[in-house]
Amino acid sequence: MAISEPIVDLKALSKRFGEGPPVLENINLTVHGGELIAVIGPSGCGKSTLLRLIAGLSPISSGEIIVDGHAPEESSAELAYVFQEPTLLPWATAATNVELPLRLRGVHATERREVAHRCLQRVRLADRAKAFPRQLSGGQQMRVSIARALSLDPRLVLLDEPFGALDEMTRNHLNEQLLELRNEFGWTAFFVTHSVTEAVFLANRVLVMSVNPGRIAHELAIDLPAERTPATRATSRFGELVAELSRLLRTVEPRPAE
Repeated sequence: MAISEPIVDLKALSKRFGEGPPVLENINLTVHGGELIAVIGPSGCGKSTLLRLIAGLSPISSGEIIVDGHAPEESSAELAYVFQEPTLLPWATAATNVELPLRLRGVHATERREVAHRCLQRVRLADRAKAFPRQLSGGQQMRVSIARALSLDPRLVLLDEPFGALDEMTRNHLNEQLLELRNEFGWTAFFVTHSVTEAVFLANRVLVMSVNPGRIAHELAIDLPAERTPATRATSRFGELVAELSRLLRTVEPRPAE
């Protein structure tokens, strides 16, 4: 996929809550359109906080965030956020859950239904449109959540460890589907994960965060082919990158108290 103009710029970004110590400090990053940036690091290093700041869901303490040339709350970029849990309405069908963002925007019912159908088709769940969340597996629920995000036709997608609670086989399958969707629609993405193999498989670049405060300690470019398949995981280069990222991650792991 061709990389285009910058869509996200973080300049000396810092965040603290109240009078507490900084959660994030001096984050500098430029992300171009079409990139998928994986973010990995120890628990408490501010990975989820970083996504919330980019989405404009929490105010920054200092520095600057530019999304599509503007502050997050003023950006013209369509942004979608996929949380750790599917966060589906339990009393609503899969299709109705996908329609929700469009309903909140006042989109006509006919158009909402058409968009929901297309988005469920894209995540291969059109045949489950009338199912309720309790009738869906964990992986299917997360696919509905992704379909809901796609309903907004986003340019920027923020994914906060969406597959962390799933088994490895399901996670790998969803990683492959996610890349298919990203290649089809060309959106830019941030993907928070604790999985080294997931980060290497998905990303153009991986950011390794340190903790107390959260900083970008390392950046690893992933020089795998753009088209990635299950066979990619069996290549020697994939194994080398997993080993290198694992090594970098060990350098930022907090040491146990003596």
